[in-house]
Amino acid sequence: MPPRRRGASGYRGVRVRSSGTYSASIRLGGVRLGLGTFDTPQDGARAYDAAAWRLRRSRWDMNFTNVATPERAQELAPFPRLITNEDRRKNRRRERRLSLAEMDEKAMAL
Repeated sequence: MPPRRRGASGYRGVRVRSSGTYSASIRLGGVRLGLGTFDTPQDGARAYDAAAWRLRRSRWDMNFTNVATPERAQELAPFPRLITNEDRRKNRRRERRLSLAEMDEKAMAL
């Protein structure tokens, strides 16, 4: 059996975002279902496991195989991180600075 694929976060279904937060998602057929954004990779992994239980996945498809019931997995799964207006403002500022830097580089190249 091939080894389980894990991303940079170390957990199945959890990816590191450029902002330093962690995004959890699970695949259902050809569609990726987003589970939310979390502050730690463990929180994202717990949310992934709760979704895996609901989708009746095998225990081998989960990050924490010692969770015995779907109810317990749901209890351990944290709520996703809420994106606030301040987060949006910071992201807009960051994007604006990046676009200005790109325009400067293009101008210097000309």
